[in-house]
Amino acid sequence: MTKLHQRLSVLLAVALCICLLSGCGEDGAKVVLTSGFGKEDVFLVGDELCTLPEVMIYLTNIQNEYEQVYGTRIWEASFDGMTLEENIKEMVLAQIAQIKTMYLMARDAGITLSEGEEKLAAGAAKEYYASLTEKEVAALGITRELLEKMYGEMILADKAYETMISEINPEISDDEARSVKVQMIFVRTAVRTETGEVVPYANEAVAAAYERITQVREAALSGEQSFESLANKYSDEDSGYTFSFGKGEMDPVIEEAAFSLETGQISEILKTDVGYYLLKCLSTLDREETDENKKNIIEKQRRDTFEEQYNAYVEQLVRNLNEDLWENVELIHDPEVTTSAFFEVYETYRED
Repeated sequence: MTKLHQRLSVLLAVALCICLLSGCGEDGAKVVLTSGFGKEDVFLVGDELCTLPEVMIYLTNIQNEYEQVYGTRIWEASFDGMTLEENIKEMVLAQIAQIKTMYLMARDAGITLSEGEEKLAAGAAKEYYASLTEKEVAALGITRELLEKMYGEMILADKAYETMISEINPEISDDEARSVKVQMIFVRTAVRTETGEVVPYANEAVAAAYERITQVREAALSGEQSFESLANKYSDEDSGYTFSFGKGEMDPVIEEAAFSLETGQISEILKTDVGYYLLKCLSTLDREETDENKKNIIEKQRRDTFEEQYNAYVEQLVRNLNEDLWENVELIHDPEVTTSAFFEVYETYRED
């Protein structure tokens, strides 16, 4: 997945962009369905048109990326009654709708491409167009000028996001982002089913589990054996014994105990719905994890703030989908149409 794909996926769910174009807006949203389209006009957002060649560039490149990994039989798959082809179409609709909307946001905010960025778009278009065969150019119905326009819109959308979040720099304290490092011993008293239901053990088994964790704690406090060796011998946890985590990431019972321990201190016996835990604090502040948490918290706040602006902007747009044309858009199943470098070329030029 390219960086651009990742950014689009975190800004809004696909469903929002489908609503953006298919007439499910509410609360005064301006939604118009099929009218006044040219024969290759797929949708309109504000005053920005998306044409069939633009859709086919996205659709064909993503199709071939999938086939390179999974083979051509991947299109036989379906999910919840929806074919993979239908899923890919909706994803493409969502991605292009986001690019167009963010392009409009940039334009309204006075954000423009620099001369250098215009050259990047032109260079990317030239390189990608040169990679196509005559048959691929004809099948996709594209020109180099259209590619340059598309790459320019992608760069501007990216720039709009970066510009709009650049002023969002919250101060995150060590305590807010703090990550602790502990060793754990777990003795199970119940199982959790695939549906999330907790099925407790019989009373005798629960009592035996408590006796076992009590004896383990006494051995740990006495120093007769290291906490790690006790965990290795007695813990029912298969995924390891040492964990780093921040606030809100663990069962509240475990979290409260872990964040109240001093380095080297062993907790009381902790009871959860699935078993008993015993903790030993290795570090009250895992510096590396805490710094990483700060970055994640800041990035989330930036995304949340941007999404608020994006959602408000979307609500005031006129949206128009050419449903007749869209329903007839199909993947190109031709062994001579194998192009898959459209997004890779974009990322290469953006990183230069």
